[in-house]
Amino acid sequence: MELSQRQPQLDAEITPLDLRFSSDELTAERERITSFIQAQVDRHDADGVVLGLSGGVDSTAVAHLAVEALGREAVHGLVLPRDVNSDANMSDAERVAVDLGIRYDVVDIDPIMDELLAIDAGESASDEDDWANRFVGNTSARVRMTVNYLVANKENKLVLGTGNRVELSLGYVTKYGDGGVDCNPIGNCYKQQVRQLAADLGADEELVQKTPTGGMVDYETDEEEIGVEYDTIDAIVALTVDGNVATAAAAEIADTTPEVVEHIQELHRDNEHKRTAPPMPTDAN
Repeated sequence: MELSQRQPQLDAEITPLDLRFSSDELTAERERITSFIQAQVDRHDADGVVLGLSGGVDSTAVAHLAVEALGREAVHGLVLPRDVNSDANMSDAERVAVDLGIRYDVVDIDPIMDELLAIDAGESASDEDDWANRFVGNTSARVRMTVNYLVANKENKLVLGTGNRVELSLGYVTKYGDGGVDCNPIGNCYKQQVRQLAADLGADEELVQKTPTGGMVDYETDEEEIGVEYDTIDAIVALTVDGNVATAAAAEIADTTPEVVEHIQELHRDNEHKRTAPPMPTDAN
């Protein structure tokens, strides 16, 4: 599962599987998503939307779509850094807000995290590396969700999610963290398509092509944490999760190994609980 250093170019062929929209499809998708955002706001009689800005292409695309759907006055961006986040990412997040002319606030969540981490975790924290790299990162995401909803409730706004199709399919979100939102405007779009939308909306090319980083743990990139590059993940999800292509055939089409395909399929299966409502007893139990 060696990573490639290549980033997909919008004007070049994408391998192993090009999932980008045609020109007409791109126009229709842009209109579909902006209409969806407006419909969600109208349905809940809300006054606008709140979203977290990370400086990545997903939140950048959603911010642009929200402004196109609702106008800049109805969009409130939140930049919620921790010391684990790079200054460059936070600067990019603020740049998106400034470029769009939306209201935004920067809230350092480290003081909140310090209070939470002062709680004695007992034996559950016996593996310090696992504690620091996983549980602390998940808690950071849940603190951000809490701040998002605090602001949204105060302002009678909806919280927009920024998860794309691959992240949601593989469970590459924190339950009740970045997965805790009112709706996911780009939840049906593969990563390639999110980049395409962002470029079409006029986002800065540097942000469109930026390497995705989760910003919760010490991995340099999302691809490093997952172990597979995004173009290959897009292809595998499209072929085997959303489609019905056999593992061996998918590996050949995606120019990878059956083990990589099985790894992505396993992530999808293991994280089903993040895509469904909490279970409860039924008459059949």
